Amino acid sequence: MDHSSLISAAEDVLSQGLALLDGIDEGTYSREESGPWGSSIGAHYRHVLDHFLCVIEGLWDYQINYDHRGRNRNIETSVEVARFTTQELLKALQAIPAHAVQHTCAVTYSVGYGNSDTQSASSTVARELMFSVGHAIHHYAIVKLLCSLRAVTLPNEFGMAPSTLKYQQGQAAS
Repeated sequence: MDHSSLISAAEDVLSQGLALLDGIDEGTYSREESGPWGSSIGAHYRHVLDHFLCVIEGLWDYQINYDHRGRNRNIETSVEVARFTTQELLKALQAIPAHAVQHTCAVTYSVGYGNSDTQSASSTVARELMFSVGHAIHHYAIVKLLCSLRAVTLPNEFGMAPSTLKYQQGQAAS
């Protein structure tokens, strides 16, 4: 994936987040759901932003550590803080030089439960941006379910993978 397409995909998914923020009040955004849902819309959105923030922070030394997420509670509870953070991420994405996305990086992420050690693997910044976009879409699907419980209307494509949308369009055209 080339630089401009990759940055555009990340911008698109974060712009969907801004649309969510524009259509939701603070109480609905921050209210924790009981039962199997167990979290708020804001908690999922903050989690999405945390992964993008880890990638941006890791650009300076090509060390992306998903275990060092900020987990900023203000992003979970304030639509304005979430909006500001999203806008800052969009600016940071636009500033990424083309050569940086193809650069290799070390990725650290705890994947085991219990006393297992943190794992590291080699990747590229492009791959980690792609992961962050896919990860966002996955959490947007959960957000969409939470929004449906609270009568918050979102576009059909919110929380749907681009490949699913293309498949559905192909099926409709057949």
